[in-house]
Amino acid sequence: MFSQLLTIARNTFVESVRQPIYFIIIALCGLCQLFTTWSAGFTMGMSESSEVSGDNKMLLDVGLATIFVCGLLLAAFLATAVLSREIDNKTVLTVVSKPVSRVTVVLGKYVGVAGAILIASLTMSLFLFVALRHEVMSTAADDLDGPVLLFTGLAVAVALGAAIWCNFFYGWVFPQTATMLLFPLMLAAYAGVLLVSKKWHLQSPAADFKPQILIATMCVVMAHMVLTALATAASARLGQVMTLVVCCGVFLLGLLSNHFLGTKAIDNRFVARIREATPDLVSQRTFDQNGDVYRIRLEYDPRIPINAGSPLYYGPNPNGMGLSVAPFTPFDGKVTELADLSDRTRPPAVVVKSTDPAERLLVVQRVGADRPLVRKPPTSGDYIFLTPTKVNPPVFVLWSVIPNVQYFWLLDAINQNQRIPASHVVLVGLYGAAQIGVFLCLAVALFQRREVG
Repeated sequence: MFSQLLTIARNTFVESVRQPIYFIIIALCGLCQLFTTWSAGFTMGMSESSEVSGDNKMLLDVGLATIFVCGLLLAAFLATAVLSREIDNKTVLTVVSKPVSRVTVVLGKYVGVAGAILIASLTMSLFLFVALRHEVMSTAADDLDGPVLLFTGLAVAVALGAAIWCNFFYGWVFPQTATMLLFPLMLAAYAGVLLVSKKWHLQSPAADFKPQILIATMCVVMAHMVLTALATAASARLGQVMTLVVCCGVFLLGLLSNHFLGTKAIDNRFVARIREATPDLVSQRTFDQNGDVYRIRLEYDPRIPINAGSPLYYGPNPNGMGLSVAPFTPFDGKVTELADLSDRTRPPAVVVKSTDPAERLLVVQRVGADRPLVRKPPTSGDYIFLTPTKVNPPVFVLWSVIPNVQYFWLLDAINQNQRIPASHVVLVGLYGAAQIGVFLCLAVALFQRREVG
């Protein structure tokens, strides 16, 4: 089965990269990245310490969105071309009539298309990386980036020239030759750009390398793999137009699901964010025993007043998902009475002991019994809530089933100078792998009883 899958995947890959639309969309994305460096000069006025600032934030936003949409279109067109069209032309009958299972056919088709989409996505990402190195031309007085223009121009010229030569003299397929040469040549061009500064001086590759943007781009590539699996499932029953409609519909629904479903599935609203949290004593660092006290300094004034005696919840997500404090019965004692605060017969709770609005300072205490309540102590970056999070199970299930494209869109973290943790990248990868598995199972189920004769 494995050798059969590889054979089908190889043939599918070759057929995919030979499609004229494959080269057209990659070239169109490269041209869009070029034009964005001229048209994104809107002077956003942001100069925070991050990998991009000012007008380049708009460049990154538009460029990454262009890669996202181009990958969606490629997934829909290629998946239809290699599966639905073969079903309509009855050519797939010659494969399934042999001792080749339909599961192998579907998986082989997906692996081949996914490989083509992966190379296309990486090539388009390299266009974005060199555009970010060049930066936006905000004024006519801005200097051109010579190394970017030279290395990128040479990579494109060599790829196109070799493709034309081989097509004319050897009959090689132009889209396949051009795109297969363009990826390694653009990779070499980007390496050269990293090694040479704008003033043509040798420099460390780390000087212009942007790891956070690379992580965000790779998450977009993972989204392309999910959309390819979706397109494969749709093309098992639908034609090219309807496959494109389904892919675009799921893509838009995934972008809007947080607004229409997420806000109703999870009901909570944060009131502030923690800038710094320190225990009163080193022994109170775990914040899981009666009498443990933390001093919390806020990043900004709370949206609503936080008073002494208020219950307090906190967690890493602004929507209240995954709070670090389990729901508890509100503290009914007086925070000014030491006997009430130290009473271990009361239910466990986290209560605001005192506040200092001028200093944006909260003193919170763990009160009541020593039963488990807090999964982890408050830390910098956590969001503060005054109520536990309510979950609507039916809406939450529906929200979970629909592919959430926002999970793959990490641009907001870069623009807000928030470092993307490795744990989040791992979770995004697992989420993407789960979605791919679901869509491939659906594709197998749809193709299993499809009439191909």
